Amino acid sequence: MEMISLEKELQENSYPGRGIIIGRSADGKKAVTAYFIMGRSTNSRNRIFVEDGQGIRTQAFDPSKLEDPSLIIYAPVRVLGNKTIVTNGDQTDTIYDGMDHQLTFEQSLRSREFEPDGPNYTPRISGIMHVENGTYSYAMSILKSNNGNPDSCNRYTFAYANAAAGEGHFIHTYKCDGNPLPSFEGEPKLVAIPNDMDEFANMLWTSLNEDNKVSLFVRYIDIATGEYESKIINKNN
Repeated sequence: MEMISLEKELQENSYPGRGIIIGRSADGKKAVTAYFIMGRSTNSRNRIFVEDGQGIRTQAFDPSKLEDPSLIIYAPVRVLGNKTIVTNGDQTDTIYDGMDHQLTFEQSLRSREFEPDGPNYTPRISGIMHVENGTYSYAMSILKSNNGNPDSCNRYTFAYANAAAGEGHFIHTYKCDGNPLPSFEGEPKLVAIPNDMDEFANMLWTSLNEDNKVSLFVRYIDIATGEYESKIINKNN
């Protein structure tokens, strides 16, 4: 698979929606993830990321303007032992609870489908990072309608064992802007992952569409120790 420029990819797409990037730093020492949210409606744009234990959650920036919390208020990132879960919805909790009861990542998601927000039927995108004893692997999932038909759910899981240094994968909810919004197509895109967290976060934030971007979360996990550092950027401050 050809590696694409993540910067160019984001700059040329005004509305990829919500996106997950998972990979390994160029020096091989860090497990890396990033999650961003965008919004076209006032309700979607009225959000920020806040820390919540070892993970994060979304909350309304202005509670008085919160309309429907059902699909916009959730915990995108949770940590279960040596596993870090990253998703674009409340399926974070589904994965956490399933894996806590010895189900696999894929098995945990079998009870879920795409979001019930017709006619878009927004895909549920999810990722799991497994850092243990100096080893690192990850997997990504997308649950999407069958070409806009809500009667069928198409389920795709992509697993990356012994993650390669300097490489990551990018998956997002929408192929591009539109009405209805077209779902992401194909397998996660191969992108480069740098060593510097601030550099990576700043590139992502400045590349996202200025009108539609809402919040960004980036985390670098030391594969040898499990220690991590994180960065949150919110458009609403």
